[in-house]
Amino acid sequence: MAGSAGAKQEPRADDAGGGAFAPLRERTFRNIWIASLFSNFGQLFLGVGAQWEMTRLSNSPSMVALVQTAMMIPLMLVTLPAGAIADMFDRRRIAMTGLAFSAISAAVLATITFLGLTTPWVLLSFCVLIGGGVALFSPSWQASIPEQVSRGHLPAAVALGTISYNVARSFGPALGGVIVVLYGVKAVFGMTSLLYIPLLTAFFFWQRKHVPSRLPPERIDRAILTGARYALHAPSVRTALLRVMVFGFTTATASALAPLIAKDLLAGNAATFGILLGAQGVGAVAGALFVAQIRAAISTEWALRLFAVGTGIALVLIGFSHSLVLSCIAFLVVGACNILTVAMLNVTVQLSAPRWVTARALSLFSSAITAGVGIGAWAWGVVAASHDVAFALVASGIAVGASSLLGVLLPVAKDPEADMDSVEIGHEPAASLALTLRSGPVVVEVEYDVDPDRAREFYAVMTTMQKVRKRIGAFDWTIARDIENPALWTERYHCPTWGDYLRMRGRYTQSDFDIQAQADGFNRSHHGRRVRRRLERPFGSVRWKAESYDPQQETIGYIAP
Repeated sequence: MAGSAGAKQEPRADDAGGGAFAPLRERTFRNIWIASLFSNFGQLFLGVGAQWEMTRLSNSPSMVALVQTAMMIPLMLVTLPAGAIADMFDRRRIAMTGLAFSAISAAVLATITFLGLTTPWVLLSFCVLIGGGVALFSPSWQASIPEQVSRGHLPAAVALGTISYNVARSFGPALGGVIVVLYGVKAVFGMTSLLYIPLLTAFFFWQRKHVPSRLPPERIDRAILTGARYALHAPSVRTALLRVMVFGFTTATASALAPLIAKDLLAGNAATFGILLGAQGVGAVAGALFVAQIRAAISTEWALRLFAVGTGIALVLIGFSHSLVLSCIAFLVVGACNILTVAMLNVTVQLSAPRWVTARALSLFSSAITAGVGIGAWAWGVVAASHDVAFALVASGIAVGASSLLGVLLPVAKDPEADMDSVEIGHEPAASLALTLRSGPVVVEVEYDVDPDRAREFYAVMTTMQKVRKRIGAFDWTIARDIENPALWTERYHCPTWGDYLRMRGRYTQSDFDIQAQADGFNRSHHGRRVRRRLERPFGSVRWKAESYDPQQETIGYIAP
């Protein structure tokens, strides 16, 4: 588990103000954000160059389409493990590793192309490699934003990240095409490699103070599971993931059917298609400028409902429109509402997830968007094939408008006011058995002596405690009441290993401690609450023979009796 950074700026009185560009006053964020513009251009140059090169290497339309697939596969397969790695190790180093890998891969591709050795499958393979480096970098970059700006600037900082990409998306493909015409694809691949270097340099000079965990990192599969369990048991994060997936699914028609909108509804050509995408990009840039102001004016929940209704009306308008001007206005609205929805839900995840799991929560957020848009594009494409493009657009517009009703069943919670950094418990558990990090399962029992007249109040607090324990790593949580003495309650939960239990102890935030304090407030025992830790089915904890090897000298957490 990566520790919190010490380079985080101190809050200021005007943190919540300053407008959309206020985070750029903070030097570290400014340097990285400016450099990210170059890397985004490089990534878009790569897409243009690779698709054009594939048309030369193969006459198959499916091979040309596979270029986009090859660049998207890493986002689906690498992002979640990358989030786990970012939480376990130094995010700055992980980001640099991903960027360096992409830069080197692009340089090798440029060299191979210069030598005339490129084949369709070689090109696709390098698209996957370059995309893999970017997918490794992305969670580390997003999770480190709260360390680069003060809390009040976080919404605007997240929005600026989306502005960076959308500015590049608005001009990058056209500029990449010009470079291909003038200098060839080898120059485009070489520029892709060079354009990653400024961002790599910005991260290199960021003086982030990484505080490593005193425990060895988790296995990657266990870390991924831990992140998924946190999201499952954290209502604010779980709701944000579900809402962004639904929004992505219902709004996928705008981008997925844009070529058919240009051709069938507007009787246009490739230039019309480009104009529609440009209008959507301009809307996204314009919308991102107002994230902080909108969050200050109305609640996130009401903003999301308004954006869903606005997007729905715009999609229905596109379905009925045969005017390029009217369709461009609608695409502009779709772009603005999309980026505002994604940015505000992204901020919700950033503020709700503790630092020890932020990268994993954000990687799950990215996966939810990808899944929603990917499945939605396919589903609405089937609808368009079965009926027509206009019908699919109107149907998706009605669906996204209706999705605003999700706010009644799954409302987005208000931003937490508590600091989400981990808080040290302050004492170590005494262990007289010879334990290693792999010893387990471990059973933890906590006893409370509660006035029977306050049983209902205590039980209500313990249901909240259940969520706390589960989202930081506890399994099989139960609360039991003694039949003979109704004043005695026992909270019980499992951890797979002793190492998992020790890591769990390092994940409590101040808000978690506050809930524990509420529970302790019901305890009448003069000895405080009693905590018992047991090794379940303790195979290996008892030596078979007196002369058997005693591994106590190699144990962790062992204290001689």
